[in-house]
Amino acid sequence: QVQLVESGGGLVQPGGSLRLSCAASGSIFRVNAMGWYRQAPGKQRELVATILSGGFTNEADSVKGRFTISRDYAKNTVYLQMNSLKPEDTAVYFCNAVVLPVDRKSFLELWGQGTLVTVSS
Repeated sequence: QVQLVESGGGLVQPGGSLRLSCAASGSIFRVNAMGWYRQAPGKQRELVATILSGGFTNEADSVKGRFTISRDYAKNTVYLQMNSLKPEDTAVYFCNAVVLPVDRKSFLELWGQGTLVTVSS
């Protein structure tokens, strides 16, 4: 069983910071791209940031300069450091990863269960 487990959401005041974590676990041979998406109430899920296996990162314009995605390759874990949070960052944040299980038959795209981030005073 291969899965993603997220942690780190919560309530924070505007201007505050939070760090999200997401670990891929199970019988994994390799993890390729990892990333974060978010979905605000009444809106479609949108890309926040991604990081490829080689370390190349991509962030949405709305979070550039405020959010930083990073990765611990040894732990198959991706992080999202969120600074200068705004009320419009309020959403459920989902981790995403493309993994190759140990059977090496095919890549799987996985989603985490989602973690709620609320930015409010």
